[in-house]
Order: sequence, then C-alpha cells, then structure tokens
Amino acid sequence: MYTGKTAKLFNKNTQEKKNMLKANSQKEVSTKLMKGLLDLVILQFLSTEPMHGYQIITKIRKNFGVYFGPSTIYPLLGTLEKKGYVDSQWNMNFERPRKIYSLTTNGQNMLNFTEESLNLICRKITNSNADSTPEVRIINGKSRDRLEFRSTLIRQQN
Repeated sequence: MYTGKTAKLFNKNTQEKKNMLKANSQKEVSTKLMKGLLDLVILQFLSTEPMHGYQIITKIRKNFGVYFGPSTIYPLLGTLEKKGYVDSQWNMNFERPRKIYSLTTNGQNMLNFTEESLNLICRKITNSNADSTPEVRIINGKSRDRLEFRSTLIRQQN
C-alpha cells in the first residue's frame, strides 16, 4: 500500500501511537489502583512515621506520580480517624498549627488484613494455573517512605 519513505513514516507514527496508548493505559490503571487503595497507602505511610496531611499529599505525588489534593486527603484522614485507624494531635511547634496523624493498632491490623486479602484475591485469580501461587507484598522501599506493591508468582516445588 505504502512504499519507501512513506511506509517508514507511517509505521513510525503507528508505533508511536501504540506506545502512547500503552503509556496512557498504564497511567490509567495506576491511577485507578491508587484511588482504590488510597486509604491503604495512607495507612502504610503512617506506619513508618506520624505525618501531617500535606506531607501525605507530597509523598503520594513523589512516590506514585499521582496528585490527590486536600479535598481528597483530608476527608479520607477524617474517615480513617472515625474508624479508629489513625489518631491525630495538634502540633503547635510550627509557624501555624498542624494536625499530625499517626497509625493506631487497629490501623496496623487493617494493613495486615488488607495484605492477606490481596493475596487471597491473587490466588483466586490465578487458581487456573496449578503450578504457581501468587503473592502480594506491601513493603517499604529503601528510604522507608516509598510504598511498593509487588506481585510475584512462586513456583511450587513437588
């Protein structure tokens, strides 16, 4: 249909469009996962150290490349506090007062339960593959402020 330089240009443009669609799809999936797991991400950050809301907002953006503003984060922190997963205290040592959030024992229990639940879901999804067992680990990165979700298949030894 196309020949020579036109064909190369057409193929290059087509490949670039495919790459852009793939990148957009990956970003979309990442954003959807973040929205669905935002409370878990916040609890995980608070498990490493107490933080104020703006710290949480910046860590999410820095680590995941997704921006959730104050109108999302502060109501979620309030909900987590009502559920007993986080506590808060006002810190007056800054220029202006800041509400510092910390993880409770119930919050840590929720983190543990969620990790177990994610493992169960992965096992059910891959149940058709009898040679592997999926595993999801919620871990802290090297700097202890980076949250990673890793899914691996572990081959069963018979």
